[in-house]
Amino acid sequence: MKRRSFISLTGLGATGLATAALSAFPNHSFATGTVPEQKSAELHASVVIAGGGVGACAAALSALRNGLDVIMTEETDWIGGQLTSQGVPPDEHAWIETHGAPKSYRDYRNAVRNYYKNNYPITDAAKARPRLNPGNAMVSALCHEPRVSLAVLQEMLAPYISSGKLTLLLEHKISSAEYSGNKVKALKAQSLRSGRNLILTAPYFVDATETGELLPLTGTEFVMGTESRNETHELHAPLKADPDNQQAFTMCFAMDYVPGSNNVGDKPAEYDFWRNLVPKMTPAWPGKLLDLSYSNPKTLEKKPLGFNPDGSSTDPFLNLWNYRRILAKDNFTPGSFKGDISTVNWPQNDYTLGNLVGVSQKEFNYHVNRGKQLSLSLFHWLQTEAPRMDGKQGWPGLRLRNDVMGTEDGLAKYPYIRESRRIKAQFTILEEHVGQENRIQVAGAEAGKIAADFYDSVGIGYYHIDLHPSSRGNNYIDFSSLPFQIPLGSLLPVRMENLLPANKNIGTTHITNGCYRLHPVEWSIGEAVGLLVSYSLKKNVIPHQVREGKNLLAEFQDFIVKQGIELKWK
Repeated sequence: MKRRSFISLTGLGATGLATAALSAFPNHSFATGTVPEQKSAELHASVVIAGGGVGACAAALSALRNGLDVIMTEETDWIGGQLTSQGVPPDEHAWIETHGAPKSYRDYRNAVRNYYKNNYPITDAAKARPRLNPGNAMVSALCHEPRVSLAVLQEMLAPYISSGKLTLLLEHKISSAEYSGNKVKALKAQSLRSGRNLILTAPYFVDATETGELLPLTGTEFVMGTESRNETHELHAPLKADPDNQQAFTMCFAMDYVPGSNNVGDKPAEYDFWRNLVPKMTPAWPGKLLDLSYSNPKTLEKKPLGFNPDGSSTDPFLNLWNYRRILAKDNFTPGSFKGDISTVNWPQNDYTLGNLVGVSQKEFNYHVNRGKQLSLSLFHWLQTEAPRMDGKQGWPGLRLRNDVMGTEDGLAKYPYIRESRRIKAQFTILEEHVGQENRIQVAGAEAGKIAADFYDSVGIGYYHIDLHPSSRGNNYIDFSSLPFQIPLGSLLPVRMENLLPANKNIGTTHITNGCYRLHPVEWSIGEAVGLLVSYSLKKNVIPHQVREGKNLLAEFQDFIVKQGIELKWK
């Protein structure tokens, strides 16, 4: 079919077209790479990657490293997803410094540390630390500013942009797709600033969007929300499937503290609502959402927390200021910074009153705006009403750091979405494969020491199964998992031949998504997908054949191991 016909297509026989509404996240629009000047044009590459997050960057880098040319789109003006536009410092496992992620991910981590050492007024003591943690935070060994991740990722991609091998379309959203049978033919991308349309064609397409947007657009089979226990036999699955039962999303923000100043602004429009909200949860939430306590994720009992923006101890309680602190002034020469900078991705700004996946653009925007009101209300509450250990209330010296997030309002450019549409995959990862208790139940006590072994492993990862409160009122579901593998079968849709997932949209369940959704695992998924496309094109086979052919699979696994992928835990 000619592309001119595709632009005006509204649906035709076996060839389908679906249309998505435009995003509400316009910023400074530009594209990098060689893009024709026409109002509507066609671009072609070896692979088109929709989405510019962690998995997208890893997929692009691995494809580019192996000689492919790539087109990558991104809704915001920052690549990096969780690490940048969503404002979430990396959540990682305890062994990340030495193993449990691809070499390229550790290269990225080292580059973040070197960026601080080469560009910031860092102390000699901090500079000498091989494992510098810029924020000295509790949640991660590499808590750092979103802009530093952005700079590092841009530097990693820069040679390919200059050579024309990578065309990066910032502030572009996929609005429709042309597909026929088991293959995607083309995507239509629209500039969120100019309205210009681009038709993107390639042998392969990668869905690295945060919500699995390409799946409905291309007729790819998918699931959302919770599966039933009868369907998956998972120990922690609910009795009833519910596609609208999805984890909370969060509008993260950054703040610092200037003692003696008063930065309190107008009360947010929905402040009274959020200040008085007691979340309706099962089991019950322990009180108001805006409070220095929450449900202990493992026991669901009330867990008190502390808060002091000077970073001092709030023993016996966790000081939330230090939890996701992204810049600790003590790492830098005296006087360089007025104070620390901390990001807020807490239970108190998890939004559970609606979903962002599988809804109209109007509903998406509505809940994002209310999620922003929740985060702004939490910040105002911290400034004015939060209880202090000295008996006073509030910290008026707190400031929103809009420069850190690159926005006018100080909130992240994009919501942190924990759960996406998920492909119906050739192989679905179940709780019995990776959850410790369920694995013991189905395979015996010894099996509780190691996750299921997948013959088609294309990477490894680890995180406990961590499901935040849901839109249907489920409280935390949080329990032990085992260091796991990423099976190739979970990256392959049951039917589509040239569309691959590279985000939280792989073949997991609602339950196992809870340990496959974190930063290093998403990177591992993206890298494996980029290498799979490279190998498939080189061998002139489709990805399904790689998994089905014993010799092809062995050769592919050897290929990716030589590029720094680990297939098994040591």
